[in-house]
Amino acid sequence: MAEPDILKGKMRLPVIGAPLFIISNPDLVIAQCKAGIVGSFPSLNARPISQLDEWLDQITSELDSYNRANPDKPAAPFAVNQIVHRSNGRLQEDLALCEKYKAPIVITSLGAQAELNQAVQSWGGITLHDVINQRFAHKAIEKGATGLICVSAGAGGHAGALSPFAFVAETRAWFDGPILCSGAISTGGGVLAAQAMGADYAYIGSAFIATAEARCDQAYKQGIVEGSAEDIVYTNLFTGVHGNYLKASIAAAGLDPDNLPESDPSAMNFGSGGGSDAKAWKDIWGSGQGIGSIKSVQTAGEYIDQLAAEYAAAKAKICG
Repeated sequence: MAEPDILKGKMRLPVIGAPLFIISNPDLVIAQCKAGIVGSFPSLNARPISQLDEWLDQITSELDSYNRANPDKPAAPFAVNQIVHRSNGRLQEDLALCEKYKAPIVITSLGAQAELNQAVQSWGGITLHDVINQRFAHKAIEKGATGLICVSAGAGGHAGALSPFAFVAETRAWFDGPILCSGAISTGGGVLAAQAMGADYAYIGSAFIATAEARCDQAYKQGIVEGSAEDIVYTNLFTGVHGNYLKASIAAAGLDPDNLPESDPSAMNFGSGGGSDAKAWKDIWGSGQGIGSIKSVQTAGEYIDQLAAEYAAAKAKICG
């Protein structure tokens, strides 16, 4: 794959930080970018919409200032996540602000839209689309997405059920553009493994919940630190879309995490608590299966330093 021009010479590691609903914020994005990976956030995290203008101004200004002071080690570009589903009434306004600030990367979820891809590419950006199977992958590329995020089994939040080994290999067989592998990656060795199976970049989300910059309760961060793969529940109860959540947060909401009913997928409700007073994402905590390797709350920069050291060690061990 030819590396997109927008990423050339700006990536310390082949890693893109996944947008974390409610949690991602300018401080986290800026820290990720300065440490050499793509930082991202969902546009809907900025409420009201005027705050999105403020966030984009802060991110672009701080990264521009950093790049002027560090011409030999520029920050990685940032990404904005757009929910394309019809329930997002802000999409066009949010996209207009992305155009105002020439957002270098737009990550699209829950729907592929040709007009959006064309708009982003018209200002020099690229689009990366979340997919959970080949049908959605083909549809995204047909509608003009630059690259694909293969959201595999074990990924945090809304996730697919396919093994990343099968998913990435089958996608690479027909697509030679950028492929990101998502699903339980939280170590430098995992980043290298994603590349070995054919992906260009690793997509890491849950590990960044346990960082100082993350905008969430300390209890949530500690739940990531103390959790393991066996503490993750895969269900569509809370939003109508299957996703992975921390078992302890489900139990705290008064529900039995081992006996959850199925939700009606057509009744997509991103704020539902599955019949309890709890709210998805705020009280029912999303998490991927890779959290067993997260042992402490660190700054984003410290965690990325750890990833870089692990990645170099894994590469030396495998490649000599």
